[in-house]
Order: sequence, then structure tokens, then C-alpha cells
Amino acid sequence: MSALVLVGAQWGDEGKGKVTDFLAQQADLVVRYQGGSNAGHTVEVVDEKFMLHLIPSGILYPKTVCVIGNGVVIDLGKLLEELDGLAKRGIDTDHLRISLRAPVVLPYHKKIDELEDRNKKIGTTKRGIGPAYADKINRIGFRLGDFITGGEPFKEAFQAQVAYKNRLIEEIYGEQGFDAQELYDQVMGQIEALRKYAADTSLLVYTAIKEGKKVLFEGAQGTLLDIDHGTYPYVTSSNPTAGGACIGVGVGPTFIDQVLGVVKAYTTRVGEGPFPTELTCEIGQALREKGAEYGTTTGRPRRCGWLDTVILRYAVRVNGLTSMAITKLDVLDQFDTIKICTAYRYKGELIYDFPENLSVLQDCEPVYIEMPGWKQDISNITSFADLPENTRNYINKMEELSGIKQSIVAVGPNRIQTIVSGTFFK
Repeated sequence: MSALVLVGAQWGDEGKGKVTDFLAQQADLVVRYQGGSNAGHTVEVVDEKFMLHLIPSGILYPKTVCVIGNGVVIDLGKLLEELDGLAKRGIDTDHLRISLRAPVVLPYHKKIDELEDRNKKIGTTKRGIGPAYADKINRIGFRLGDFITGGEPFKEAFQAQVAYKNRLIEEIYGEQGFDAQELYDQVMGQIEALRKYAADTSLLVYTAIKEGKKVLFEGAQGTLLDIDHGTYPYVTSSNPTAGGACIGVGVGPTFIDQVLGVVKAYTTRVGEGPFPTELTCEIGQALREKGAEYGTTTGRPRRCGWLDTVILRYAVRVNGLTSMAITKLDVLDQFDTIKICTAYRYKGELIYDFPENLSVLQDCEPVYIEMPGWKQDISNITSFADLPENTRNYINKMEELSGIKQSIVAVGPNRIQTIVSGTFFK
């Protein structure tokens, strides 16, 4: 077996797209296992930049089968836009496969998402992700296979569900609902364009693993956005943690060999919620500008702060991380001194483990150590040994405080700006 799960070890936006793209050149399959079009993975190849939301980051390799698993909620329109955008740039997408069990995000989900966030202020992307997952759990959602099978009983069930959603939209929020027939025709037209990609992806991935092929599971969002283990309620609606890979694809945990955590060399988050190391001063602004910290999906500016190793240790624990990929290390080139959060102070006491209670977290103050910066451009360095001594010391301290070793160091956004020290596939 040779299966690797790649997860975000912070609040998302860690650079998973770049790392996935880099590892995909070795993989036979790249598999997305949760989230939806709220994800935003950026891949840079030479002088080209690709923004991916639903399609796995391995799509740029024609020989790599790309799979959207059953744990992903699919916005058909956004997926078609993404496919069309790739086709216009000469990228073949015939190696894409989509689970028949994947829930479909419908226009009424996005409408409800937008209306509900007016009151909740969670910071949702308004892509309909939460309402689509809610329908899945309530057992009133529709899956890709439902539309492909079709038939009159399904059409009646669909129109009944539209009528139910219209009552919610119109009577609770006072907004206009949807025409059921018009919506049905729209969705069925989209289904025809996607029919060729539909497959039993659980069987596909299982067969590949049993045949000894190299499989990379690509997570979206990050550990601290996990619906169960994140900073609830300021979280996404799925399980980005490593355990979600098994559920979101349909293979057992004994098939997983390694779990790689992607860690930004500092910390960012988008939306609401506590953020102990957040910097609202000129340092935070400098991180944002040098790191281009603006959301791939929404364009929102990301909140920025120093590296938080309390979070990192938590990610090691809940994901079972076997190594880490450090990204955006070059963004720290500009600082004389760099801080690392090693613990929190809460009501006069030191906390070394991430608190479960949000009310505790929001009152935590970061406890820092300071390390000298390197004040040198590292973006063209290709060997770990050639990195400045202070850069290597910073990485060593990350390893010491997290309890895991690095296996990848990214010194820039491009595919070639990657230093590799680990082995990922047997």
C-alpha cells in the first residue's frame, strides 16, 4: 500500500494546493475528500497560476486520476465553470472522476446560506456548503447519482423539496423563492455535461490501493475549521482532519500509511473567531502583503499572526501527523526578529495544550519566544543545507515544539520552489 493523507494543520490557507500539486507528480490518484467550492487551492506552474475550488490539485498531470469523493458537496455550476476554465487553458480533464454519492449544492442552499449568515456572522463563504451538509444529515438532500438516475418519482421529490425550501425563504426571510420546474431543467442540463465523470469512486480508490498504486488524499480547509475538532461554531461544515479522508472517500483507516500536515510558517485565518497570535499592527499587515494573504475563494483579507505551536501540537494529535510541510517560509525573510507562540497564558496560568472551550481560548494570551531573523532572500534556494543558519534554526525549533519532523519546505509559491527531505510513497 502507498496512501498519504494531506491536511491543513491550522485554520486553512496553508498552501495545500501547492503541496498537493508537487506530490501529484508522484501519485497515481489524487482524491478530494471533503468541503466544496468554499475551498480555494492555488497552484503556480512557471508563470501560470491556477485557482482550483472543487477539482483536485493533481488535475494538471494528465496521467494522474483525479477523484472528487462522496464527502465533497458539489456545486454543479461552479464545477462546470472550473472545467471550462481549464479547457480554455488547454488542460485535459478527462481523468476526473466524481462520486455518485456526492451531495449536490443547489441554488436554494446558497440562498439560505446567505440569509442565515446575516444573523449568525460566522464568516461563511455563502457557497451553500453548510445548508447542503445539513440536508445530507437530515436525509433530505440529493446526491449526484439521484440526478443521473432521474425518473418521474425523483422529479416529484425534487419539486417537493424546492417547495419546502421556498416556504423557508419566503415566510421566514421574506425573500423570493425558486421556480421548481425551471430549477429542475437547469440542474438536469448541468448533469448531462457531467455525466461522463460519474463513478463509484470508493471502488476506484480501493482497487487502486490494493493494486499498490500511489494515492494522495487532498484535504480542504484546515484542522481548526473541523466541525468536531475546530473552533466551533467558527468552523466549516465537514471534517478536514485526517479521519475525514476515510469517511469522505469510502476506504478504511488501515489503508492509510502517512499523514502530512501543511503548516504555514506563520498563522492566518479568515472570518470570525478567536485568534491568539493575531497581529493587528504593521507586522500583521507586512505578513499579509508579502504573503498575498487574500482568500482564493472570497478575496477577503486574511488575519495574520505569528506561528502558534499550541495549535500545531493539537493538529499533530487529532490528525496523527507523521511529518509536516512548511510553506511560505520566504515571507519571513523581511524580519529582524521572529516570534513563536509556545503556550498560552489564561488567568495567570500557562496552558500548553489547545483548550476545548472557546470562551477559554478567546481569553488566552500568547506566550512567545523570540528568534533572530535571517534578513535574506531564500526564494531561490534548492537545498536545506544551503538555507541560512537562522532559517534552519527556525525550522528546527518548529520541529522541537511540534514533535514531528519536516519533510517539505516551500520557499516560494512556484512548483520548483520546494525543498524535499522526506519520502512519501513506497
